[in-house]
This record gives sequence, C-alpha cells and structure tokens, in this order.
Amino acid sequence: MPGMSSLWESISSSGETAAGIFHGRAASVALADLAGGSILDGKLESLRGRTVVLAMRGQLATAVALVELDGVARRLVLCTPDLTPEQLAGVSAAAEADAALDQTSVQPVRQNLQRRRTQDTEWILLTSGTTGVPKLVVHSFDSLAGALPRHPASVKPMVWSTFYDIRRYGGLQIYLRAVLSGSPLVLSDAGEPTRDFLARAGAAGVTHISGTPSHWRRALMSGDTALIAPEYVRLSGEVADQTVLDALRAAYPSARIAHAFASTEAGVAFDVNDGLAGFPADLVGKAGGAIEMKVEDGTLRIRSGRTAARYLGAAASQLAAGDGYVDTGDLVELADGRYYFRGRKGGIINVGGLKVESVLNADPRVRMSLVKARRNPLTGSLVVAEVVLADSENSSDPGTAEKVKSDLLNACRRVLAAHKVPALLRFVPALEMTAAGKLVRPVA
Repeated sequence: MPGMSSLWESISSSGETAAGIFHGRAASVALADLAGGSILDGKLESLRGRTVVLAMRGQLATAVALVELDGVARRLVLCTPDLTPEQLAGVSAAAEADAALDQTSVQPVRQNLQRRRTQDTEWILLTSGTTGVPKLVVHSFDSLAGALPRHPASVKPMVWSTFYDIRRYGGLQIYLRAVLSGSPLVLSDAGEPTRDFLARAGAAGVTHISGTPSHWRRALMSGDTALIAPEYVRLSGEVADQTVLDALRAAYPSARIAHAFASTEAGVAFDVNDGLAGFPADLVGKAGGAIEMKVEDGTLRIRSGRTAARYLGAAASQLAAGDGYVDTGDLVELADGRYYFRGRKGGIINVGGLKVESVLNADPRVRMSLVKARRNPLTGSLVVAEVVLADSENSSDPGTAEKVKSDLLNACRRVLAAHKVPALLRFVPALEMTAAGKLVRPVA
C-alpha cells in the first residue's frame, strides 16, 4: 500500500484517536494526550533525521515513542531489554545510530507541537538469536502495517493485549493493530507474574489477546485463564500443536482460536482459524496473490509486500533469493492435505523433533515437552525428551511417574520410526523460555 502516511497521521485520520490508550503495569497513556504533548519533552526536533536506538526497559515508553518518532527519525531501532551491553553496542554500531533513548517519562508534557512528517522512517527489528549480535532487519511502516485491518467506528470496540514484547515482530503486529484501530492495548511486563498480567488484562476488558504457544501453556498451567474472557485468542511465534489448541478451546469455548505463521524477515504468511494444527495445503502454490508461498527443499518460502526490505550490514544479500522468496528455514511435511512444521533447517536434532513433541503433547497428562539431541560417541546422538506434566503429583509419585513414562514411550513407538523414539525421557518442573516467549532450543 504505497504512499501510506506515518503512524501518527494514520491514527489521527481514523477519527478514533481518543479511544486509544496504552495500559502499562504501573501507568497508562492515552493517544489523545499526545495531540498536544510529548513524552520526549522538547527532544522531538533534535531527533529529526537521526537514527535512534530505542533502548528503554519498559514497553510503555517505547509504545509512545514509536508514535512520536515515525516520520521524524531516519531509523528507529527497536531493542529489547534482554540485550547485553556488548550486543547493544554492536546493534548501535551496525545501525549507524547517532542518538539513543534509554529512559523517558511516560507522562506527556504539554507543548506546542508541529508533528511534521518529513521522511519515511525505517523500522529496524532484531532477530531473536541467543548468541552474538542479532541481525538487523529493515522494515518500513508499509511492510509492517500496510495489510493490517482498520477498525470501523460501527464495529464493536476491541481491547487488545499480548504476552509478547512489542519490540519483537509478533508483539509489534499486535501493537499496530491496536493503534491503527484506536483500540486500548494492555502491555505485558517481563517481570510480571502470569496471574497479575491476566488480572490486569481482565480488568481492562480484553477482547483480543495473543502469545506464543509457550506463553499459553504457562497461562494454562497457572490455573488463572478464567481471569480473562476473550473473544479472540491468537497463537504465533512457535508451532501450535493440537493439544494446546484443544486446551484453549476448552478454556475459552466462545472464543475464536487462531494460530498464525510469521517471521521477522518474511512477515505474516497466514492465519489458521479452523482449530486444527498445521495449515491447509491449498495455501501453497497460489500465484499472483498478496502473499505467495512455496515449499522448496523441504522448507517454507514466502514472497509478499510484507517482506522486510533487507538486512543491515554484511548480511544484506541474504534476505531473499533472486525470485523474491524468503526462505524461512522452517521444515514442513505434507500429510493428508495439510502441511505440518517439523523443525528448523540445520537444527542440531534432525529426527523430527517437533513430531516427537506433538506425540508427547497429545497425552492429556502432558502440558509441554522439549525434544533435543544428546551427543553420543557411539551412535552420534540420542533423542532426549524433557516433559512438564499438567499435574505435578504425577511426577512426584515414583509409581505413577513410571507408568506415565511407559505410556508416553509406548505412544512414541506406535507412531514413530525407531530412531525418533526418545532414548531418555525425564520429567522436569518447567522448561526454559527465551525473552521472546519461545522454548529455548539447542542451536546447531
């Protein structure tokens, strides 16, 4: 959608600006208050045309700064608070940053503002790598928001929320959906207990909420899902298996349950709303649409107007192939007219780890699992499964635990090739999650 205005101009022209409000953990900011004020307190003009690193710890200040600086700054670099000082320095150097915001008040200061859009701002998102300096992915406002729906005044009001950090692609999509529709947005906090976050979201009347499958498994394990009554539940960022989809359907029987696939580089590829894991095969191979997908060498590839422009720096030529398709690196397998995700290309374990997890997670006694490889000098590697049970008593009682373990391994033997059956299965109280809300998986 070429020629789109800046974020501020887009929300102002919608006529719904007054309804928009960011709800943080300790404070809130209404978009209407920014019409004649600024959290930047006189810094706005000094940042015009500059590359600005947004390194605030809290999401609330970041949410407002994005509204203020799009169309003003040359580049906005969205940094998450989990970056080490060395990573932050590397990101700043790669982006050629010449300004930074690390702390700012969230209360707008009244002043005479002239919000002049003077350029197309580049939005720089970081890949969620766990080591080294993350890759810097260049998006425009168009590629991020051009395909997002606007919310007509005649439609029932929405209140959005997300477990994600809005400085990551998945969270940013929810942020933009809320802002462009004039809808309130309840922001999460990295250190906030699940119960407290759900209680805040429920008190705000949340109607639409998103998170990774791991976020949702944690919420289901907390026993506090009844604190919200959403109309729409969205999963993205990881593979949504049938077990978590069914659990959310049971928790929210009146809600629409959807799972989406997107990547920082390729953008959003599709939403699935039929309650089933995987995605229909007929989504692949359609030519001439707004989003085109194909499977080549076993991996999903995407071409669309939502694809990032490039990487910054040395990786600039690696974003897309000559035909414009981005290789997501996600392995897919066709079965019974549906594609299923089977892991990452080049992953340290190449035995269908996600397929093993789907078998384990299908048992109602299992809340979540992680399959990985353990190096073995004789066999090369052994398949190892770590399992979190829905009821901790099942793992604390030796007799019950042994019975559950036997049942799980037998289920794997019935449907998996012998080399994919875990050689070791152990029960753990929890699985480590990244700051992006995904399970921590071994890196090749």
